[in-house]
Amino acid sequence: MRTILFIIQKEFKQIFRNKGMLPIIFVLPMIQLLILSNAASFEVKNIAFSYIDHDHSKASRELISKFAASDYFTIKEEFESKSIANIEMQKGSVDVILEIPNQFERKLQKENTTTLSVSINAIDGASAGIENVYINQVIGSFNQNLQTQLMHYNEGKLVPNQSIVTIPSFWYNNTLNYKTFMVPGILVLLVTMLTLFLSSMNIVREKEIGTLEQINVTPIKKYQFIIGKLFPFWVLGLVILTVGLIIAKLVFNTPILGNIGLIYLFTSVYLLVILGIGLIISNFTETQQQSMFIAWFFTVLFILMSGLFTPIESMPQWAQNITLFNPIRYFVEIVRMVMLKGARFSDISFHFFVIVAYAFILNAIAVWSYKKVV
Repeated sequence: MRTILFIIQKEFKQIFRNKGMLPIIFVLPMIQLLILSNAASFEVKNIAFSYIDHDHSKASRELISKFAASDYFTIKEEFESKSIANIEMQKGSVDVILEIPNQFERKLQKENTTTLSVSINAIDGASAGIENVYINQVIGSFNQNLQTQLMHYNEGKLVPNQSIVTIPSFWYNNTLNYKTFMVPGILVLLVTMLTLFLSSMNIVREKEIGTLEQINVTPIKKYQFIIGKLFPFWVLGLVILTVGLIIAKLVFNTPILGNIGLIYLFTSVYLLVILGIGLIISNFTETQQQSMFIAWFFTVLFILMSGLFTPIESMPQWAQNITLFNPIRYFVEIVRMVMLKGARFSDISFHFFVIVAYAFILNAIAVWSYKKVV
């Protein structure tokens, strides 16, 4: 035990002695959390909206005002013809073109039906789909208001049209703030990347400077060396998690509805998984550059298939099956479940035991693959 404590003490001294490493460990992740949580958003706002009004009626002006009042659209200008509007869309200055036909109001009053032409810049298919939903919502709201204004006679009496009103209830994120969804995921990303990169490069650094051979010929046991090497990064991972949770609460006002102890319990085991992967990488690489590139490869793969940015339910079935072997997926899910839903241990028990199994298997492989002379 004393041997392990001496190795741990030596590692902490080595970490804090490197003045260039301290900002990378503590400052940069916090800056990334602040920036990425604001930048990583799938919300589509400031949509450049233009229109062609052939009718110039009260109804057409009211429809345009609906778009102008929306928080998602920015009215650019009115065009005289569709050809001019198409040129502007080709330049990229316009995202949506609404064309209101002639006799728009007259057809609504006489025939109770009409058509609208909407052109959407669909280079980004995902954004175009969201823009289409927004447009349909605005037109639907305009249509509903118009229907309430139109009255019809029934047995000689003026009777208003009946309409169904839905009142949505938004659970777990009633303000629909996208940061509430992204901040826990970004926090998982930072904890994972930092601990994986540092642990994968740690032993490789000993190889490069030639001290690993000296350690190998000492009476230090294999398990003592590995525990002493990885324990400081396990502690750093928990420290980064703590600082990240504080920033999430104070800066982004992210709710923490569940027991925060569950997050620390799961993170403690999850870090063993990440440190095990880092140790395996360091065992099969010879330089820090090699270990960094391999760690980055696995990190990108894990993140893209974790459900952090893309819903797992939207992936093909074969990809969803692969995500079952992705440890980051389970961490992202339980952090969001505990923080936003107030989940209990019974709700995350499956995720927890999967990560425990991963920790045992990966660290067993890491210890077995580490070559020690004595």
